[in-house]
Amino acid sequence: MSGITLIGTGNMARTIGTLAVAGGTAVEVVGRDQAKAEDLAATLGGGASAGEWGAVPAGDIVITALLHGGVVPVVAEYGDALAGKVIVDISNPFNATFDGLAHRGETSIAQRIAEVAPAGASVVKAFNTVFRQVLEKGRPDVFMAGDDARAKADVAAFIESIGLRPLDVGTLKMAHWLEGMGVVTVGLAGNGVGHGNFALGVGEFPG
Repeated sequence: MSGITLIGTGNMARTIGTLAVAGGTAVEVVGRDQAKAEDLAATLGGGASAGEWGAVPAGDIVITALLHGGVVPVVAEYGDALAGKVIVDISNPFNATFDGLAHRGETSIAQRIAEVAPAGASVVKAFNTVFRQVLEKGRPDVFMAGDDARAKADVAAFIESIGLRPLDVGTLKMAHWLEGMGVVTVGLAGNGVGHGNFALGVGEFPG
């Protein structure tokens, strides 16, 4: 893995970028606002750079740190510039009341990305079940889904490099259910747990 490219300059881009730099991964930041991309790269330090919007990303792994409505259009806009890349979708398509998904049917943003991504690109769903503040301070499990075993292995290696545990839930079809887990996480934060300083994970017990 040559590094990661973050498409987006918001809070999740900053958090994942900070962890990546600390873990020794090369980071490129890209945003429609070049000044914001340059500012975030400077804040991250560690040799992080600002790329040019629409150009071929420097990183082998491209993380779309965008609101769910913008992810598919951006991937379509990038087109062949993403050929051969591993595209990681971290979005949560919540509905207006945060108790369901914005799209209908058994699909996901990640599956819709796969429909518009160029040949040779692979899509992995990851990070969507973890609140930003937990990523900043904790060591949560990171669930992921995808069809390409090598792409998932690359994403798993990145997740491990930032001190977290990757858990593979299966093919890209499972991204729909990971988005559902995102809804459950928000429901727990507002009800049973009562705050956002937690993460869903897997506890193993002796048989």
